[in-house]
Amino acid sequence: MTADLVVTGRLALPDGILDEGWLSVDDGRIAEVGSGTPPNARERFDAGNDLVLPGVIDGQTHATSYGGLAGIESTTRSAVAGGVTTIVDMPYDNPEPLVDEKRFLSKRDAVFDLAHCDVALYGTVMPDQPLDEVERLIAAGIVAFKISYFESHPVRFPRIPANQAYALMQALAPTDIPLGVHNEDQEVVLAAIAACRAAGRNGIAAHAESRPESAELAATAHFLELGAAAGAHAHVVHLTTASGFDLVEQSRRRGHRATGELCVHYLWFDPEEDGDELGALMKVNPPIRPGRRDELWDVVRQGKTAFVSSDHSSWPVDNKNTDSIFDAGAGVPGLETLLPAFHTGAAARALDADQITARMLCEAPARFFGLWPRKGGIMQGADADLTVYARGENTWDASRAHDELRWSPYDGRRFDGRVTRTYLRGRLAWDGQSIVNRPGDGTYVARGAGSGHEA
Repeated sequence: MTADLVVTGRLALPDGILDEGWLSVDDGRIAEVGSGTPPNARERFDAGNDLVLPGVIDGQTHATSYGGLAGIESTTRSAVAGGVTTIVDMPYDNPEPLVDEKRFLSKRDAVFDLAHCDVALYGTVMPDQPLDEVERLIAAGIVAFKISYFESHPVRFPRIPANQAYALMQALAPTDIPLGVHNEDQEVVLAAIAACRAAGRNGIAAHAESRPESAELAATAHFLELGAAAGAHAHVVHLTTASGFDLVEQSRRRGHRATGELCVHYLWFDPEEDGDELGALMKVNPPIRPGRRDELWDVVRQGKTAFVSSDHSSWPVDNKNTDSIFDAGAGVPGLETLLPAFHTGAAARALDADQITARMLCEAPARFFGLWPRKGGIMQGADADLTVYARGENTWDASRAHDELRWSPYDGRRFDGRVTRTYLRGRLAWDGQSIVNRPGDGTYVARGAGSGHEA
């Protein structure tokens, strides 16, 4: 029998690295995995000593927060150039969030028309919205819900009151669907911002002070306790300190479904080192805090984070060019830098970078969002989503990015490798130089069975 495709190289399998391994693909799925002589195939690719990973799953992106549903095209184009074969997109679309079946259908259809990679979707609710749409969205395959404790916009990114958050948790408790939260206490943050403004402190150094750790920890603890009372899976979508992960661990030890997530920029940047150069280009919320990078790598080392994501934002750089840090947009592009930044950081800290990358960027998010075993692993029957990562010094040039943004806080940073090939369901999407698939080659992926709280 002749396979459609055979790929040979160092394969990152669920149980470890297989040197000089091979995998065969038929009808978009992995048919066999082995070593020795590979089967016959219509197409072959030899990765040599390069690492062949499962396609990366970026569990937190904002493709449509600026340009609307059309942003799916450029975001997913950037994704495949970064070795990301599935994005999990947040619900805060422009001009209105994904809160009902009608909005879901519009976004799903846009994925079918525009996406270069596969797309899974978060849902949300509006303040005081009845919860009858929640069941419809679950039936449609929404992988998770998200709310915010801080209002960035009254429609697109509203604050959800505690009583409604608790009611939503009660509705989700019988399911495996996580509820994520943007974890900042609004009153504490607004007071701190006002104090910094009054003092004339408008630079990046004031950003962490204006959104203090106390606001993050208070919101995190409140959310976890509501989740524990409701019996729901409470997920904190971006923690910036080890103390936050300790709160999650305490809840888990008490038997509750609780998880926390890390975004890769918290593992890479420090405002005391990078603030003068980057300014608002490194502004994210919650903020990157000074002196916390090493302790967050310890969180990764200890297996306390559910997975690592990019929190990719589609803001054009003009939104960063303001006189005050408080007027600049929060968020950074990250799809093409997620894999090399995480792998480089892990290797620099003497971690097993190949295996921990496969775990944190592929398997863990697949399990969390109910996409495993279809996604996240090189194994028989899985989608043939593959990423080839070639080791060798690579200086990131943001002007060559594929997301139409052409800026990045990682511009000029040196990584230990680059993505040279991306396959989506056995079809080449990125050849190391160009995007070779088309809008609409990606598809919408629904949540399957399985709980993510052990991820």
